[in-house]
Amino acid sequence: MTAKTLLIRNADVIATQDEQRRELAHASLYIRGGVIEAIGAMADLPAEADEVINAAGHVVIPGLVNTHHHMYQSLTRALPSAQNAELFGWLKTLYPIWGGLTPEMIHVSTQVAMAELLLSGCTTSSDHLYIYPNGVRLDDGIEAARQIGMRFHAARGSMSVGESAGGLPPDRLVEREDAILKDTQRLIETHHDEGRYAMLRVVAAPCSPFSVSRDLMRESANLARALRTRMHTHLAENDHDVAYSREKFGMTPAEYAESLGWVGDDVWHAHCVKLDAPGIARFAATGTGVAHCPCSNMRLASGIAPIRKMLDAGVPVGLGVDGSASNDAAHMLNEARQAMLLARVGRALEHFGCDHGPREMTARHMLDVATRGGARVLGRDDIGHLSVGMAADLAIFDTRSLGFAGGAVHDPVGALLMCASATTAYTVVNGRVVVRGGQLTTVDLGPLVERHNRLAVQLANAAR
Repeated sequence: MTAKTLLIRNADVIATQDEQRRELAHASLYIRGGVIEAIGAMADLPAEADEVINAAGHVVIPGLVNTHHHMYQSLTRALPSAQNAELFGWLKTLYPIWGGLTPEMIHVSTQVAMAELLLSGCTTSSDHLYIYPNGVRLDDGIEAARQIGMRFHAARGSMSVGESAGGLPPDRLVEREDAILKDTQRLIETHHDEGRYAMLRVVAAPCSPFSVSRDLMRESANLARALRTRMHTHLAENDHDVAYSREKFGMTPAEYAESLGWVGDDVWHAHCVKLDAPGIARFAATGTGVAHCPCSNMRLASGIAPIRKMLDAGVPVGLGVDGSASNDAAHMLNEARQAMLLARVGRALEHFGCDHGPREMTARHMLDVATRGGARVLGRDDIGHLSVGMAADLAIFDTRSLGFAGGAVHDPVGALLMCASATTAYTVVNGRVVVRGGQLTTVDLGPLVERHNRLAVQLANAAR
């Protein structure tokens, strides 16, 4: 069968995010079979393709990469009982509600979360599913991703230490550790694709220091490395998280992670808001990645992660929207904008009275984190920038829209993060147009949202 071709014609700018960070004016891009075959002036590219998109008046960027999410949480957005709590109180409020999750809820909420991501320019996402009541399996999310067309890193999360053993989650929501490891192995052996351009990879992902044992952390690391996949967990999210590690383990979170083999270029940790200077240095030396989740960190009042310090030290950093119940949104372009603004505030507070903030975290710095940074954190060398031989994952924004008025005429790339966060005109994943004219092409969004809302009410009511 002949591979399908796609031509993106005459974009105002293509921000390649390649090694030279080239921004090509009045450029075009030619895709064959899910891979970029040519990029440059239209005169140098084939004039015809199976599908042609006229990108005049548009800016093209690599698909954004989301390195941390809990997609099922879109069912519990904005619940009044959890709106004004910090992390531990927030979890204790929501655990009993999440105990009512069903396979149908996982499938539907995953597609809703992915729809939101795709419409915001995100083409690759991780999802950390760590709660498995009522027959829920990670396979439910995997099937949802296949249908909607998103490149997916499915993280097999887990909780094994309940309240009676000094953990945070209710005992009824934890699993036996042998069952966790067996299912993680099954998922990796069944679904994981370590090949170039893989649409699906599986990750070993015990939930957090306050919900799993040291043994499970060690054995999960051993399993992941034996099966050549990656490892993910939460770390150093807020002051209570740090206090728990010091009290229970006599170590900082970074020391705890290292003692269990959870550092290395095959590991990434979510949040790291309270990662200290020695921890940053160790992460940099070992290539350990960080998923930065600014909106969630603000929503839960966890603090401002020292992202500039991490980047300066050489820590791999990507962006994550985190769960939809601790962010209440999953708009990746907006997450990048918030990350840029929050980094400026954080830097200014460190250097009070000095003009450090704006210069040290620019729109282009953060676009780099949201694309190349995320690809590095997920261990991918086939996504994150646009050049010949890379996966054809990209987002196309119409700069003639209201939110860009007066901005894109000066700097269309900078305007993506400086101006109001837009939805995409087109999103392409693996050469397939999954958003066209601002509308999803792979699922019917209206009925999906209707079904999702019914399930959200059902889930909340069942816990009363």
